[in-house]
Amino acid sequence: MADVECRGTESALSDCKKRVSGKCNHSRGAGVTCSGFVRLVGGDSPCSGRVEIRDENQWRTVCDSDFGPKAAAVVCEELQWSPRDPPCTHANDAGVTCTKYTGFRLVNGSTACDGRVEVQVLGTWGTLCDSHWDLLDAHVLCRHLGCGFAEAVPGGGHFGRGTGPTWRESFHCDGTEAQLGQCPVTALGASPCSHDRDAAVICSDSSGALRLVGGGSRCDGRVEIFQRGTWGRVLDDQWDVQEASVVCRQLRCGEAERAYSPPKPERGTGPVGLRGVRCAGHEPNLTLCNTSLPESALAAGIAEDVGVICWGSRQARLVNGPGRCAGRVEIYYRGSWGTVCDEGWDLPDAAVICQQLGCGGALEAVGSAGFGSGSGQIWLSSVSCSGAEAALWDCPAGSWGEPDCGHKEDAGVVCSEFVALRLENNDSCSGRLQVFYNGTWGSVCSNSMTPQTVSLACKELGCGDAISLDPFPTYGTLPGPAWLDRVECGERHSSFWQCPSAPWHPQSCTDLRDETHITCQDREKIRAVGGESGCWGRVEVWHRGSWGTVCDDSWDMLDAAVACRQLGCGPAVSALGGAAFGKGTGPIWLEQVECRGTEPSLQHCWARPGDSGSCRHKEDAAVNCSDATRGRPTSSRRESLLVIICIILGALLCLLLALLAGQAWSARAGRRASERAWEPFPEALYEEIRYSPALGKQGRFSISGSYSEGSLTKTQAHYEDIEEEDGAGSAPGTGEQEGVDLSSLQTCDGHQCHHELQGRIWAMISSGAAKSTV
Repeated sequence: MADVECRGTESALSDCKKRVSGKCNHSRGAGVTCSGFVRLVGGDSPCSGRVEIRDENQWRTVCDSDFGPKAAAVVCEELQWSPRDPPCTHANDAGVTCTKYTGFRLVNGSTACDGRVEVQVLGTWGTLCDSHWDLLDAHVLCRHLGCGFAEAVPGGGHFGRGTGPTWRESFHCDGTEAQLGQCPVTALGASPCSHDRDAAVICSDSSGALRLVGGGSRCDGRVEIFQRGTWGRVLDDQWDVQEASVVCRQLRCGEAERAYSPPKPERGTGPVGLRGVRCAGHEPNLTLCNTSLPESALAAGIAEDVGVICWGSRQARLVNGPGRCAGRVEIYYRGSWGTVCDEGWDLPDAAVICQQLGCGGALEAVGSAGFGSGSGQIWLSSVSCSGAEAALWDCPAGSWGEPDCGHKEDAGVVCSEFVALRLENNDSCSGRLQVFYNGTWGSVCSNSMTPQTVSLACKELGCGDAISLDPFPTYGTLPGPAWLDRVECGERHSSFWQCPSAPWHPQSCTDLRDETHITCQDREKIRAVGGESGCWGRVEVWHRGSWGTVCDDSWDMLDAAVACRQLGCGPAVSALGGAAFGKGTGPIWLEQVECRGTEPSLQHCWARPGDSGSCRHKEDAAVNCSDATRGRPTSSRRESLLVIICIILGALLCLLLALLAGQAWSARAGRRASERAWEPFPEALYEEIRYSPALGKQGRFSISGSYSEGSLTKTQAHYEDIEEEDGAGSAPGTGEQEGVDLSSLQTCDGHQCHHELQGRIWAMISSGAAKSTV
């Protein structure tokens, strides 16, 4: 190919004007250096990071002072991504986070607002499986397409079979997102899906459509109406439940619970669509009520914005847990979120909430604020479900908002669809990769494992980037389940849970050699300082080789939940500010931390660097986490606690037995000593009694302490003479010889008996000596 002449609009070089042959050799071969105009640097994935623009031969950053959502949309379009909320990652540089979903449409319906759901992923259109497609997801899509709200989600290929790929992604919207790309997404373990199960939706017509803004769901908030291509406010001075009933019915939100006028900070500022609405309450559409068109000038203070709360506004969610399908149960009712009391809370109740949230079955009904204490209202107590109800509020329960318990008794659940990752080893950032699913930990098989998969696993664990996928040559059979195989993450995936894989199966592989063993970089370090344990104190993060603190600006329970999970300390109990555990030293690394609560570490949350100088150490953030042994998802920690308690009790029992044995030995030794001390004295006593006083006196002053045969004979004769004298000279009543009273010696101990006996014997001898002298 020679003499190529392109205009720059051709899709391929072969479409340009050229000559096939000519006088040219390989020494004159053409070359090219390609470079994109825009790139994202320093993010967690190719679709997030700091915005840089190529200027000649240099990449330059963009100041964030005038960088808004429209600019973010242009950047994402240039990169073939779809824009999301634009966070910043540098004090003065613009940052943007994009999503891989670049388009949404409804196909093969009768209008533009009904049909088969198709999603464009990086330029390729495909369908969605209806297995996890529900009304909340459909509401977000309808609103994004300008089609009002979702009326139905027919399944089974209602609008025909699609072509192209079927995306395995499942969206988990709460109904308030602006587009599907902002909803949490999972694909891991999803089963293959055919076009017979393509997702579909039937949206309401946008003409005369209503919407409720500023509320916590699509079924409560300030009323707006779509007319003449724009949304306008609805004003009234006599707004009541009759008008509210028409609005709720038109929006398919059930009956009206309340009609109200929003407070001044929540009132609208845009154009007015309707004013002075009068309804009988049975009309199917608000425009069929008696209305008057807005006047050019409205009387101040007469007509005000109006709002409604419909019965369909009730929602449920799980908060403060380690994942989407585990946490404290909360219910949205009458415009505010509240908790559920754990009185009578059991598995059938937990099964209803798990099924309601699309989280499978219930593994555990958690009580006693196991996922932290909530705040505000306690909406339900004494819940008693059979397990077959569609929603928790369909179960028999006490009166709404009239609990007989406190937040320390808030209920929670762990559902079967709750998933988590860990590395089984003493080193938390290297070892065997395991996934928690259906209540148990299991292995991840290494077939089709890519470096991108390992990298996302390390990031999910808060361990930085992957270093290596380690071989494990040991033969043998796996000791437990192996839940996943063929996990294939690519450049378009920003989370491990978004990666496609083989379906969940407990025997995805059976050989030890097929297990995944990885080594990651050092953990993104965090610590709690100043408390009594590592789960309570001032939050400090490791960055650029030193520890620094976190500013308490916007520090809340969502941020604390991420910090506690990163610390391995279970759910957060409270988020503290104002240097509650003392002022830190060194740098302040993070300011205005804004976590969603699902990030694996604080370093993954949106935040501003702490080098702006606007924060001081008197504003250091702190956290109070529940004890690590109460963390989820595994029950092995509870079993470990029982083992520790048993060991302690066993040790105490052994100590008690040792003390008793010691006391018994001491008592026995005392008795033996007493017996040895007592036995000689009777013999000595009777020997001494046989001696006369003269003999005793002689013995007292005897030097040798022994007697000759002659002296002994003299003594005996003298003893007999004394007896005769005593017998003749004794007074009446005194003829008996004085002896030693031994009765009191029966109750003394050995040493006491010895001294007392000696004293009485010497007294007797002394008395006898005195008589003999007389």
